[in-house]
Amino acid sequence: MAQLEQLDGVIAFVEAVSLSSFTAAAEKLGITKSAVGKSVARLEARLGVKLLHRTTRRLTLTPDGEAYYASCRHALEEIGAAESALAATSQALTGRLRIDAPVAWGRQFLLPILTGIAKKHPGLTLSLSLADRIIDPVEEGVDLAIRFGESKDTSNLVMRKLTEQRTCIFASPDYLAVRGHPTTIEDLQHHDGIVGFRRDIPATWRVTAPNGTVERILPRVTHEIGDGAAIVDAAVAGLGVAQMPISIVADHIANGRLVPLLEDATDVNVGIYAVWPASRHLLPRVRHVVEVLVEEGKRGDLGAPGK
Repeated sequence: MAQLEQLDGVIAFVEAVSLSSFTAAAEKLGITKSAVGKSVARLEARLGVKLLHRTTRRLTLTPDGEAYYASCRHALEEIGAAESALAATSQALTGRLRIDAPVAWGRQFLLPILTGIAKKHPGLTLSLSLADRIIDPVEEGVDLAIRFGESKDTSNLVMRKLTEQRTCIFASPDYLAVRGHPTTIEDLQHHDGIVGFRRDIPATWRVTAPNGTVERILPRVTHEIGDGAAIVDAAVAGLGVAQMPISIVADHIANGRLVPLLEDATDVNVGIYAVWPASRHLLPRVRHVVEVLVEEGKRGDLGAPGK
């Protein structure tokens, strides 16, 4: 009975915060406003922290309350999704899917796929974050992350390769008209490099060495930009030379806004991977989206030629 009462307190707390009202939470739960208040008070007493600031006009979360609310809401959503999956007689997907992906690639290739999936499954809701920083899916509560290149630390993670594509070094015609075309990898040290960075560390570029092996080099770092789409925009504007996966710049190259450089030395493939916490491995919504992405990769709809 004590455990059931604890769960009641969590549900009352989550509903009160979600609806910003004890009264609204009481109506939804079919209990009295007083019962909601007492449940939350007992929860705070059991945890030994204050979760809410209560006034006659509104409820606001304390810092402890914010962290606890996020965890509880996610847990309740998972319970609801598990029940829906067991009760469902069709292949409908339900629950919230939290996805993280690189900015430029995510906007151009992933978002159209996800919108198509969401339209077919109205019970599926999306939380999509687009960022070029590498996150820990377990630590940040993400169900599925898309990464370019293999991860060094895959503990507690499941990884599946979706496709691969070559990288490309490029610059604008205006930049090249003034600074000239680099003819060797060493020439890049005499050009303005537009380089990504994470945690104040510039990102290296992949190139093919004369012996055919793939190496990483650090070009001359003139401009540091932590957003892949912005790196491309800066190159189009003539700020310098950059490297990105070919899918991100193919349209710019086709339209003459960018010129590929050193193609013999930069024909290097990079893998695109789906990564998710092992604890999410059997969630139908995660499994379905990964399978769709694998099929899209085979068809070349992830920005790479079909395999």
